[in-house]
Amino acid sequence: MFNQKNFFILFILVVIVGGLYALSNRDDSNSTRSSAGLNIESWQSDKGAKVLYVHAPELPMVDVRIVFDAGSARDNDKAGLASMVNLLLDNGAGEWNTNQIVERFDSVGAQFGTSALRDMAVVSLRSLTDKAWLEKALTTTAAILQKPKFPEAEFERERKRVLVALKNQKESAGTLASIAFYKALYGDHPYASPTSGDEDSVNTITRDDIEAFYKKYYVAKNATVVIVGAVDKSQAKEIVAQLVDGLNVGEPAAELPEVNVISETRKIKQLHPSKQTHILVGQEGIIRGDADYFVLYVGNHILGGSGFGSRIVEEIRENRGLAYSSYSYFSPMRKKGPFLMGLQTKNEQADEALTVLFETVNKFIETGPSEEELISAKKNITGGFPLRIDSNRDITEYVAMIGFYDLPLDYLTNFNDNIEQVTVAKIKDAFQRRMHPDKMLVVMVGGETEAKVESSSEKK
Repeated sequence: MFNQKNFFILFILVVIVGGLYALSNRDDSNSTRSSAGLNIESWQSDKGAKVLYVHAPELPMVDVRIVFDAGSARDNDKAGLASMVNLLLDNGAGEWNTNQIVERFDSVGAQFGTSALRDMAVVSLRSLTDKAWLEKALTTTAAILQKPKFPEAEFERERKRVLVALKNQKESAGTLASIAFYKALYGDHPYASPTSGDEDSVNTITRDDIEAFYKKYYVAKNATVVIVGAVDKSQAKEIVAQLVDGLNVGEPAAELPEVNVISETRKIKQLHPSKQTHILVGQEGIIRGDADYFVLYVGNHILGGSGFGSRIVEEIRENRGLAYSSYSYFSPMRKKGPFLMGLQTKNEQADEALTVLFETVNKFIETGPSEEELISAKKNITGGFPLRIDSNRDITEYVAMIGFYDLPLDYLTNFNDNIEQVTVAKIKDAFQRRMHPDKMLVVMVGGETEAKVESSSEKK
């Protein structure tokens, strides 16, 4: 929703204003980009929405993000419903149709977007703070949030588009491996289904389902609002009132069930006509705000999260040439998100690569990292952290995470200090308590694999 002409105008304006500001305020120690100087204020709106606000006056822009507990974990037996609702929000709202909404945002150089994950659904707006332009962008966004039309024609068009995308996914061994991994890891838990659903489930979704989901979850008490930019606190409160207090009050989404623990190694092999096998290995991981988060984060940076400097890449790619890319990561969510290791390799090397992967993680759990590896990881993480909050958009994303998952408001301020407190002993202890290589899920999708599912106590 952002044509080239308006983008050019916005770019020139931002460069000019930003350059003048920088020339008159050249003091890096006072930059609001510094995590130490980031001041997050929080309050509750009149209708019960949680609000987080950061004053960032450097550029005449404001970023607004509204996060609802309305991700695919709320789909129930209609996988893909949350994603469909989120996609349809701006397809006609209030007195405007889809094209008119696009034109309204384009005319003031505003950027509007939506997205849906497993935990959350997001509505975002970026606008210049010129009074007339901002008001038009906010009025349009308010209509999208409060008065979506969900036209039948747009709904059917979006359904067809999703079905085509789901059909295309069958050509991707990597996508099939990810779908199989989540389904096997989470079983009957709401995290099991892919966010876009599957062909069968998408075909069962009705317009009534869309409206019912919207009315239940797109409500004030189920919303977290983040405002970052060149507006003062009173303006921020006006924005919140305009966007969110016009919603129904509603109730927060119900608590999600706990994630079951894997009790034994389970291997899934799926045939796919590809020259390479995609391998995913993992288990249930951690929640946002987990007490072990920073220790596991630093440990995984060394194990497989730092690219060419990690143990997994060194053993699998550099020492043996088994894969171009290999990795590991924790994906914390409301409930335990996955710990996942992955790679893709030639079909004939798949078993060897899998063996090396398990040998690498077993050794890491047993001995932990070296002191030199830890020092290097800390420098890499803390040194790169300022770049990860280098723009209002980045700050908005982090602050939305803080608000949605109820993390401390000083999370960013204390991030590097928490990293520095990690020790080799703490990493070794946490990985031995939390990681269980004898109870992991293995998914292999590729050519020359056997199309079957094995459930056994097979150990790797």
